[in-house]
Amino acid sequence: MTVTKFKLVKNVIDLGVNGKVAKRTVQTFIDCIVDSIKRGEKVQISGFGTFIIREKKERMGRNPKTGAKVLIPAKRVPAFRPSEMLKERIKKGVSANERK
Repeated sequence: MTVTKFKLVKNVIDLGVNGKVAKRTVQTFIDCIVDSIKRGEKVQISGFGTFIIREKKERMGRNPKTGAKVLIPAKRVPAFRPSEMLKERIKKGVSANERK
């Protein structure tokens, strides 16, 4: 099962928030994370994890069809590092609603 943006919005609506406000809230949250990591800032959410940009260096690759060597350019890629608390909750199988 996949958690979609629609399901996230539905969860916010289930808390008693108006549908339009819930949709705007989820979208604003996502936009804030994306805009921050695009600027190279790290986004740290306590108890959840950290979103960062990783710099991949230029490297030599190989075309799988021809076997020819190809230069792969340097690039920036988004990455996520889960917090220790998140790792522990996953390990124990504890959901947010069961947490004490």
